[in-house]
Amino acid sequence: VRLEESAGGSVQAGGSLEVSCKLSESTLWYCMGWFRQAPGKEREEVARIDVYKKTVYADSVKGRFTVSKDNAKNTVYLQMNSLKPEDTAMYYCAAQADAYCSSTFKIWGQEINITVSS
Repeated sequence: VRLEESAGGSVQAGGSLEVSCKLSESTLWYCMGWFRQAPGKEREEVARIDVYKKTVYADSVKGRFTVSKDNAKNTVYLQMNSLKPEDTAMYYCAAQADAYCSSTFKIWGQEINITVSS
């Protein structure tokens, strides 16, 4: 099982970007997550969505980012609005065959470079 991620991008502060990851099999019973790692910082979880489409967000992105999952396309999305320079990071999608997102993510996509300029 693997994840195929979309390209990253650059945007000015206040702008929006959407990134996505496609799983090589049905996402129906997968918990999907998004993580990021900024230079010199530890990786942090940004958002996750379980099989019932319940979502959880980091405080730093609440109200600005939206995670969604399209099981028909086996794809998870991260819509990022009102972007700030501190959102600049490598972003990663992750998946785990776990309905309630209760276990460690084991399937990871490649990095997606997101740069937000001031």
